[in-house]
Amino acid sequence: MAADAAWLKDHVRDIPDHPKPGVVFKDITPLLAHADAIRCTLDGLAAPFEAQRIDKVVGVEARGFIVAAPLADRFRAGFVPVRKAGKLPWDIEREEYELEYGTDLLEIHRDAVHPGEQVLVVDDVLATGGTAAATVRLVERLGGTVVGLSFLIELAFLAGRDRLSGYPVHALLGYP
Repeated sequence: MAADAAWLKDHVRDIPDHPKPGVVFKDITPLLAHADAIRCTLDGLAAPFEAQRIDKVVGVEARGFIVAAPLADRFRAGFVPVRKAGKLPWDIEREEYELEYGTDLLEIHRDAVHPGEQVLVVDDVLATGGTAAATVRLVERLGGTVVGLSFLIELAFLAGRDRLSGYPVHALLGYP
């Protein structure tokens, strides 16, 4: 089933003032619960990269895991989680990134990506781009080549795409 962005957006629920006043949270759980919507979402996230060799799909905690793992299966690639600090049980590589008010850390297992592997980075939302840029740095530090980044939602008004210049960036649903 093919679907347009307006149809998929009908399955994204806005939750005002979450997690804090003035923020409108984009809740994707209705989309995930609808079989045709999730299938169309996965098709749309994969489409721009179908002609490329993808060795690993890196999913960013936590909602990025939900779409990255089935994409890895579609590409016959491995799935690699990038987690917040302290969640991975083995030797890790760590990257600090900036938040609106402060910093945070992301981690990846040191043996998760090997030199020369082609990597697609996947997450649910592209906002300021800090998390995605930190993930790219982790993958490249391990020797992987980032062939692109694919997002379910882009909050364009936050200009996150600007932090990812030089990489193919695909967003299925845009919110200006």
